[in-house]
Amino acid sequence: MRCLMEDYRLIADAVAADIAAGRLRPGDRLPPQRAFARRRGIAGSTAARVYRELAGRGLVVGEVGRGTFVRAGERSPGPALVEPGGARVDLELNYPIVPEQHALLAEGLGRLLRPDVLASALRPVGASGTPGARDATARLLARGGWEPDPARVLFAGNGRQAIAAAVAALVPAGGRLGVEALTYPVVKAIAGRLGVTLVPLATDEAGLRPDALAAAHRRAPLAAVYLQPTLHNPLAVTMPLWRRAELAATLHDLGLCAIEDSIWAFLHEGDEPPLAALAPEHTILLDSLSKRLAPGLTLGFAVTPPSRTAPVTAALRSGAWTAAGFALDAATRWMGDGTVTAIVRAKRHDAAARQEVARRHLSGFTVLADPHSYYCWWELPEPWRAETFVAAAAREGIAVTPAASFAVATRSTPAAVRVGLASPPVDVLSRALEALARLARGTPEDAAAD
Repeated sequence: MRCLMEDYRLIADAVAADIAAGRLRPGDRLPPQRAFARRRGIAGSTAARVYRELAGRGLVVGEVGRGTFVRAGERSPGPALVEPGGARVDLELNYPIVPEQHALLAEGLGRLLRPDVLASALRPVGASGTPGARDATARLLARGGWEPDPARVLFAGNGRQAIAAAVAALVPAGGRLGVEALTYPVVKAIAGRLGVTLVPLATDEAGLRPDALAAAHRRAPLAAVYLQPTLHNPLAVTMPLWRRAELAATLHDLGLCAIEDSIWAFLHEGDEPPLAALAPEHTILLDSLSKRLAPGLTLGFAVTPPSRTAPVTAALRSGAWTAAGFALDAATRWMGDGTVTAIVRAKRHDAAARQEVARRHLSGFTVLADPHSYYCWWELPEPWRAETFVAAAAREGIAVTPAASFAVATRSTPAAVRVGLASPPVDVLSRALEALARLARGTPEDAAAD
């Protein structure tokens, strides 16, 4: 008996070694137990014991009617703050994950596994996607009484590619693109690649100031303006309706087109229509699924005015930025079967809970936040500067983003950091924010002395 038990465990050890070495990858299907027994020259009952042992170790999972599959490794819950060396609590990258999303997404993907369905999903698609995808996307993006015309929807591989295509379509090399003075860092990188000059525009508590846009355009013509009216990153400001109306009128008067990035708007439960609803002929609305769903399988959207459809389509094609057929088909199913809606609902709840954690730990500091967002903007107390605070936080094993990452004009970079709340587990987030608050109550000299 002892020998038999050792035998099945040794066989399980060998399979576990194949998984650890990557010879068997997450999602790979193990042979049926009878076939496994024949290959190994063991009894069927021994093969069953091997599979139970692997399942008990958390290495495989059995699915009724489908078989046994190598299980994806569990994510680390995040480093403890007392861990030395390279331990990091990541408050820079900001990709929200909620526990229920993987099961919901897996169920939708399961329907793609029929050979005929998969064959269709693996065909190439153009920038305009498919009629079903356009209809589903139009419903997904609808808000504040506005719903885009499905015929105006284009698809990119992800949100960043949609931004790049819109900028390339509107702004020639050497041209000027107006942006909020603090803007999404990826836009800075895209502009550098395309030879586009960014022009910082003043904002206030209501968002981008139309008078600042008009003044910049009078000094030297702008080709377009990029902005985030809802849950601006990093300031978390949402532009009220009256400011959107003013901005729409300014775009019309100047004959300018706006690139409206609404990637975080799904978290906001207000009734504000997008800028695209108020200035439909002067706005390209961009969005994606990366924050709604997951960064690893995403899709970018562009809703274009008729006059801008051809150049944006050409930019998507020439940049090889069009969506993959598999991602488009999967996303269309998730949008249509309620999966996206369910995950969005969970992420709204999650974001609110994390904001409450931030409010509790950062009380007494100057923090700009929205109860619906996954980040906050922390104006540091004197004598802290952003760079010294980021360095001190790194010594605590915590990563935050300095204001310079978002600033277009580096001469006027504020002493502030963006704190992303989405990535670590809530308990790790709480400990990290507690450590950052303790750090900020001291001085750079105190931190250096530690």
